[in-house]
Amino acid sequence: MSDTGVVRRRRPSLAGQLLVLQVFIVLVVVAGVVVVTLAQTDVAFRRQESRRVLEVAETIAANRVVQTGLTEGTSEGTPGVAEAAVSTYGASYVIVTDAGGGVVYSSLTSDRGVTTVERPGAGRQWVGISEDNGTRAVEARVPVFDNSAAGEPVGTLVGYVVAGREYPTAWERLGETAPTLTVYVLLASLVGFGGSLLLSRRIKRQTLGLEPQEIAGLVEHREAMLHGLREGVVGVDQSGRITLVNDEATRVLALPEPPVGARVDDLPVPARVTEVLSGRVRADDLVILAADRVLVLNQMPVRVRDQLIGWVTTLRDRTELVDLNRQLDVWRSTTDGLRAQAHEFANRMHTVAGLIELGEYEEAAQFATAQSDARAGWVEKVTSRIKDPALAALLVAKDSRAGELGVHLDLHDESRLPRVSESLSADLLTVTGNLLDNSMEAVAAGEGRVVVRAAVEDGAVVVSLSDDGPGIPAELADRVFEQGFSTKATAEPGARGWGLTLTKVVCERRGGRVSVDRRDGHTVFTAILPGDLAAEEEDR
Repeated sequence: MSDTGVVRRRRPSLAGQLLVLQVFIVLVVVAGVVVVTLAQTDVAFRRQESRRVLEVAETIAANRVVQTGLTEGTSEGTPGVAEAAVSTYGASYVIVTDAGGGVVYSSLTSDRGVTTVERPGAGRQWVGISEDNGTRAVEARVPVFDNSAAGEPVGTLVGYVVAGREYPTAWERLGETAPTLTVYVLLASLVGFGGSLLLSRRIKRQTLGLEPQEIAGLVEHREAMLHGLREGVVGVDQSGRITLVNDEATRVLALPEPPVGARVDDLPVPARVTEVLSGRVRADDLVILAADRVLVLNQMPVRVRDQLIGWVTTLRDRTELVDLNRQLDVWRSTTDGLRAQAHEFANRMHTVAGLIELGEYEEAAQFATAQSDARAGWVEKVTSRIKDPALAALLVAKDSRAGELGVHLDLHDESRLPRVSESLSADLLTVTGNLLDNSMEAVAAGEGRVVVRAAVEDGAVVVSLSDDGPGIPAELADRVFEQGFSTKATAEPGARGWGLTLTKVVCERRGGRVSVDRRDGHTVFTAILPGDLAAEEEDR
């Protein structure tokens, strides 16, 4: 059953919208043309008819019959002359008055008079606009002189002739210009409609046949998807300017705000990230350390019709994953240490059992006591100075691993560390485990010694490890914490170089730092992890 209760209004197409807009523009233009046409015809009418009515008035005023009639005070002959002039020149009306303004003759059905129009002084001609009872007219007033007096070049003023031409109505003026105006309107409409059709087709080709509302919907959908992704996305055009960036990219790159329109080279990010974003370096699952985050970058060129228009780079934040992985490695190392302890204990128990079987009871007792005292001494030394259970367990387990490698592991007498929160304890495990592994591997080739020191200084936990291994060349001291860098050979690229890098990330994430230097023939790593220890203890 179809849903007839909902009527969906169909939105007009792009061509329809352009057509409506064009019709509106044409109508506005036509209205403007009409207004301009009326104004122009008004000016032309006044200019043309002013000359005509003046000519009519002058012709009548110069007529001898009119002059004689006004001189003698009679109107005989005047109507005939006036009517002839009106029919000849096309004036709307003619009025003849005596010198005092009295009407002698008027072609109007009722006397309009001439006093309603402001006129100059006596004896002067006048041409202008006259309004009477709502009727506008172009009017000319010419004085009439009696030229019969001998010796008088002008004569005596005997009257006036007023000739007028009434203004046509707006409809009458439009009627006169209608043919031309109609042609212009039709041409404008045809050009406008044709242009609208061509423009709409061109726009639809450029928008892949999509209507405006469809384009808006796609943009909104793309924005929602882009900002809903848990991976960072950054788009850059060929000029090196950022065209799109989502919220996750802004977060993982620690940008103050979405830098759309900014140049990639101006971003406060590591140079390696800039090279990938700008397309100068290709990235396929490239792991980069940016500030305190471990990022995995993938970059792809963007092509439209086989033309390169830019690059899109995705950024995955793998900091927590790498951190958890390293913590797992620490616990795995601890487990290996405990397994080594169990193996070592089993061997010693076999020795004790053998001595007992041989009847060497006193020797067996002395051996067992010595082994127990040695182990208990290390455990007591660690637990009495390191109150954090996780870190203490790590150091106890690492001692067995050190024994397998032929390394002597010791705890500095100045070590004093209270119990801390789970978060700080986890960071301490990561940092201490990584530094221990690095130091023990460095001295494993010989009878080396590694000394651990953990203490609280100025409100921060300071962990330092000293070993008497071969050391790190001075020119490489600044690079040991770089991602992927390692002084050890490996068959698998990227398999090494993460331990110290992650140590640096963990320290800097807490506002601390890690460094390495050479003192008295020993390589010393120092890690500082700030924290409010009072607050840390409250979190337990």
